[in-house]
Amino acid sequence: MRPLDLSGKTALVTGGNRGIGLALVRELSRAGARVTFTARNQANADAALKELDGTVEARVCDVTDRAGMAALLEPGVDILVNNAGVIGPIGHIAEVDPAEWARNIETNLTAAFAATQSALRGMVARGGGTIVNLSSGAARNAMEGWSAYCSGKAGLAMLTQCVAKEYGDRGIRAFGFAPGVVDTDMQGAIRASGINPVSQIPRGNLAPPEEPAWAIAWLCTAEADVFAGQEVDVRHEPFRRAAGLEIRA
Repeated sequence: MRPLDLSGKTALVTGGNRGIGLALVRELSRAGARVTFTARNQANADAALKELDGTVEARVCDVTDRAGMAALLEPGVDILVNNAGVIGPIGHIAEVDPAEWARNIETNLTAAFAATQSALRGMVARGGGTIVNLSSGAARNAMEGWSAYCSGKAGLAMLTQCVAKEYGDRGIRAFGFAPGVVDTDMQGAIRASGINPVSQIPRGNLAPPEEPAWAIAWLCTAEADVFAGQEVDVRHEPFRRAAGLEIRA
């Protein structure tokens, strides 16, 4: 994967302390961006910072803390990546806790909307910006036991399209990005559930987070303009060709 140039850009990555988020923070920083990431607690933030260089900043803030997120975004950013998300509750619809179901939507959809709303004000005033929402194949395909996750990601996909329709002509580049099946803590929870075919995928068959992280960083460059307003999937050949990623058999 070739080097990218995001020199002079500022970026905020939610949930950037592990998995794809941590790999993305590293990639954006390597490309020259000034990166801030959120973590739920100081211990998680400190652990991530030990793996990163000194140009990265961490902020302790749950994405559902709307006032806290608004304060973080008030100075303005060039790039917002709504990466933070949860999979649970995992279970059949008649059996899951409605409060947990609602918390999933609050985290995966409503918090992303609130962060997007806060970021847009500054982006529009400065003439442009990039928003990447972490999507999933579950946004388009119902999965047993994942009613909250599928619903939240489907809503997030539509939010991406709405941002593009309302602000695309004002310099806002919005993308939905599906990273594939990646070796993260979320996948560990999925395996433990034993529900639906995804839980049966051996850990050794999962992709490392570095490739989707690089692909997200690439979306933040002008090379990716052709995909603005779309849901893209790192596994799809047209996207891989455009990004210069190896085509898999």
